[in-house]
Amino acid sequence: MPGYLKIEGVDKVFNGGAKVLGNVSLRVEKSEFISIIGHSGCGKSTLLNIVAGLIPATSGVVLLEEQEVNAPGPDRAVVFQNHSLLPWLTAYENVRLAVDKVFGGASSRAERHEWTLHNLELVRMAQAKDKRPGEISGGMKQRVGIARALAMQPKVLLLDEPFGALDALTRAHLQDQVMALQERLGNTVMMVTHDVDEAVLLSDRIVMMTNGPQATIGEVLDVSLPRPRDRIALATDPVYLDCRQRVLQFLYERHRYVEAA
Repeated sequence: MPGYLKIEGVDKVFNGGAKVLGNVSLRVEKSEFISIIGHSGCGKSTLLNIVAGLIPATSGVVLLEEQEVNAPGPDRAVVFQNHSLLPWLTAYENVRLAVDKVFGGASSRAERHEWTLHNLELVRMAQAKDKRPGEISGGMKQRVGIARALAMQPKVLLLDEPFGALDALTRAHLQDQVMALQERLGNTVMMVTHDVDEAVLLSDRIVMMTNGPQATIGEVLDVSLPRPRDRIALATDPVYLDCRQRVLQFLYERHRYVEAA
């Protein structure tokens, strides 16, 4: 079966016996931007962590270019909601740490220096390269986290609600920046989000998860909007509005979140 990244029949049961995911299968093509959306507790981040190799699937398999994923690796870079920067290192040093780890045996010191600066420039953080995380804003920290991930030249970029903790304006700026970078670099991206508008704006396809336990893929929506995309122009675009409505309908009519009594 075709697919650059393949998730085949993945189940996940945690030690307490709770089956979080049940028979999840998905094909992702190279350079595709996929969003995974669903209610809290439906296993979105669990699925992303399985693809990252951070936790094992109970059954099923993840294949990247036909190679089984069973451990973390530089071919899959993760950006979390929490920026995960080392607070005692500068922005440059946080990115350089990943560059040295991945390319230390293949590139010279000068080449690694230039590559680190290049990736900071991609996210417009070269001017703050000597600042530590405590000296920059939340949005700037996430930019450094994205630069660190891109600097690894991963085959797949995994984003776990990377803008969830940011204010609305910063969030919009970073969404636009990630969209522009993905179009420029051709990254294969899988992103977990709760934000319907974010999913429609950024994605080629939106994967909608059913509620847990034993959550699975309920529906996959193609977002047939041309690129590049302009968020202002899309506000009244009928295709955008239809995609938004279909995701909302899935989330709030077919699979309402049921509060515990």
